[in-house]
Amino acid sequence: MTVPPTATESADARFAELDAFSAESALAVLWESQLAAVAAVGPALPAIAAAARAAAGRLATGGRLVYTGAGTSGRIAAQDGAELFPTFGWPVERTLLLPAGGSEALLRAVESAEDDAAAARAAVQANAIGSPDAVVGIAASGSTPFTLALIERAKERGALTIGIANNPATPLLAAAEFPVLAETGAEAIAGSTRLKAGTAQKVILNLFSTLLMIQLNRVYRGRMVDLEITSAKLQGRAVRIIADLSGVEEAEAQALLTAARGSVKRALLLARGLQPEAADRLLEQHRGSVRAALAGLGVQQAPRRT
Repeated sequence: MTVPPTATESADARFAELDAFSAESALAVLWESQLAAVAAVGPALPAIAAAARAAAGRLATGGRLVYTGAGTSGRIAAQDGAELFPTFGWPVERTLLLPAGGSEALLRAVESAEDDAAAARAAVQANAIGSPDAVVGIAASGSTPFTLALIERAKERGALTIGIANNPATPLLAAAEFPVLAETGAEAIAGSTRLKAGTAQKVILNLFSTLLMIQLNRVYRGRMVDLEITSAKLQGRAVRIIADLSGVEEAEAQALLTAARGSVKRALLLARGLQPEAADRLLEQHRGSVRAALAGLGVQQAPRRT
C-alpha cells in the first residue's frame, strides 16, 4: 500500500513548469509563496501566545530553553536560540541546542540523523532535561523521528513541550503540550521545506522568542534593555537607549553606562538617582522589570497596553 505524501511533500500542479519559467516569473511565484507562508502563521498566533506565556513561567524559575529539530528545522531553531544572548542577554548556559546529528548538522546535512530516535532520547538523558525546562521541537512534516522522540521523552521527564509543524494532525502536534501549526501546504519545489515551511517556522520562532523575552522583562518601551555589549555597534546602541529613555545627553548616558558596569537596566535607575546596589535590589524585587522598578520610584511612564 502506497502512503500518500503529506501536504508539505506533495507536488502542486501550478509549479509543474517552474524550471521553464523566465527568471522573473520564477522569482514572482517563489515570492508569492513566501507571502503565503507568512500569512499561514496568522491563525497560529493564539497558540504561539499560549506557548510563550507557559514557557516564561518555567524559565522564570531558572529553567533552560531547549531547541530541537532536524535538517532545515534544526538549523532555523539553532539560529533563533543563538540570537537570544546578544539581543536579550539571555544566558548562553540556559540555551540548549539539540539538532539531529549534533553541531555538525548545523553546517552540513546529516540526513540520516533525523531517523535516530534513540539518539534523541539519549540527548534528553545526557542533558538532564526535566521539569524546569521548556523544549521547542520543530518539524515541517510533524513526524520526524528524532524530534518526536525528544519531545516525547522530555515531556515524560516533566519538561514543558512546544511542537511546531506545517502539517495538521501530526504526531508532533499530538505529543507536544503546546502545539503550533502553520499549514503552509505544497512547496513550489515539491518537498523542499526550506521554502514556505522554513519561512513560517522562522516567523513563528521570531514571534515566540521575542514575546517570551518580553514576558521575562528583557524589553522595556521597545528597547532591548538586557542586551550584551559585545561590539562598538552595541555599545552605541546601549548609550542611545539610555539617552532616549532617560532624557539625558549621550555623554551623560555613556557615563551612566560606565557607572552601571555595562548594564542598561542599572543605568536607567542610576539616572533616577539610585546607587548601583539600590538599583540592583529594586530590579531583583521586581523580577528585572524596569517598568515596575520605575513605577516603584513614582516615575511617570507611558501607559501599558493590554
